[in-house]
Amino acid sequence: MSSSGQQHPIGLYLKVWGLLFVLSTLSYLVDFFHLQGGLRWGLILAFMGLKAGLIVAVFMHMAWERLALVYAILLPPLSLLVLAGLMAAEGSHTYLTRLLFFR
Repeated sequence: MSSSGQQHPIGLYLKVWGLLFVLSTLSYLVDFFHLQGGLRWGLILAFMGLKAGLIVAVFMHMAWERLALVYAILLPPLSLLVLAGLMAAEGSHTYLTRLLFFR
């Protein structure tokens, strides 16, 4: 029997699983060492983003897809993140303005 799809070596998947395990361990160590504040959240978000990127790239086969498909799948969530960041920045500005003028 011949399969029409491309086969990826099992070693690639094992390496990715190992890397996901290491990133999960590092994410756990952030809490284990009681890191606080922006450093904690920055590391947690960085590890989460790296794990999500690996899963999407390898297990969802996005690394081998056409660029147009990658853009169609990844650009909408990225634009939502940018818009959420802009809303958070404006919310902080509004809050600080209210503190300044209503106290």
